Amino acid sequence: ELGGTVGEYQNGIFFEATRIMKMRKPEDIVQVHVAYLPMPGYLGEMKTKPVQQSVRMLNSMGIQPEFVVGRSAVPMDDKRKERISLFCNVPKSHVITNPDAPSIYEIPLILDDQKFGELLLEALHLAPKTADLAPWRELNDRIAADVPPLNIAMVGKYFATGGFVLSDVYISVIEAVKHAVWASGRQPRMTWVDAADIEKLGAEAVLKGYDGIIVPGGFGSRGIEGIISAAQFAREQKVPYLGLCYGMQLACIEFARNVAGIPNAQTTEIVPDAADPVIHIMPDQEKLLLKKSYGGTMRLGTWPCVLEAGSVIATAYGSTNISERHRHRYEFNNDYRDTLEKAGLVIAGTSPDGLLVETIELPEHPFFVGVQYHPEFQSSPLKPHPLFLSFVKAASLR
Repeated sequence: ELGGTVGEYQNGIFFEATRIMKMRKPEDIVQVHVAYLPMPGYLGEMKTKPVQQSVRMLNSMGIQPEFVVGRSAVPMDDKRKERISLFCNVPKSHVITNPDAPSIYEIPLILDDQKFGELLLEALHLAPKTADLAPWRELNDRIAADVPPLNIAMVGKYFATGGFVLSDVYISVIEAVKHAVWASGRQPRMTWVDAADIEKLGAEAVLKGYDGIIVPGGFGSRGIEGIISAAQFAREQKVPYLGLCYGMQLACIEFARNVAGIPNAQTTEIVPDAADPVIHIMPDQEKLLLKKSYGGTMRLGTWPCVLEAGSVIATAYGSTNISERHRHRYEFNNDYRDTLEKAGLVIAGTSPDGLLVETIELPEHPFFVGVQYHPEFQSSPLKPHPLFLSFVKAASLR
């Protein structure tokens, strides 16, 4: 996919690259163009002109798509397919409808019903193959099932964009939650809670009534006191809590302030000269930052982690040795490790050398887990991540 609109200046080099690829390897390359068919409400008719113009712009670049996939609010009818076939110079069977669907996971079934996969294999001169989509059909049955909802509050700070609420900034977390909730036989009912609203109205007013609270990753100072209040509310009210990356770090700060007796606990990301930097930059990283050498100052990619046997998180994984993906710069400060552990914080996962704190949890709580990594990146529709499954299980018991 090269962008939603042909003609966007930043896509020019990519269109040219695909033209050259097709010229050099004509038997190995198939151009599939996805274009939008609007249906103005005052007309009540699906219009093909934008698709025709889009394909003609591709033609002017030396590209002739073999397939046209029409994105639209409703399925494309035969009349529209015939017009696109005629004016875009593609066989009618290669005009594929891709209408809005209640769930994105329906799309493979919609495309399979039109034999899109088989047509692509034929166009690429590959052997015919039939996909077994039975698991996908079972998934869609679960998605459509009339079962009780599970109310999850997603507390973040990147939802607002002008007058709109944009949940896609946390799309990986949202989908991971959905995977787990569907697998548990419930329907996900998620609410995007702006941390700034918690700062204004208080956690009790904003978060009361939810089955579980998730705090995803993030950066910067805006709304962090609201997130800290959300962690305190979840801890005190025994609401299942899952903190991811920043969500773990701020949960540690909340615990340090309100349980361990460190009222000035902070992260140096927000207060560089904090009196009690419970979250900080590791010394080697700090040296690079002082030189303004920002490259290589983040912990990225997959890292191994050793979990404490019998811990909540080890039980969730069914293992004490895991590996998960990271994307962060700040770490738990080991200078405060003994103090927080004595106050009741359980450090249940560390790097194999024991130096980096990877997971925290609270005993005598239905589920209060924070992880330094991003488990949402390893969840999939047919294989929900075990940590999300464990969180959902706890939330379902409320």
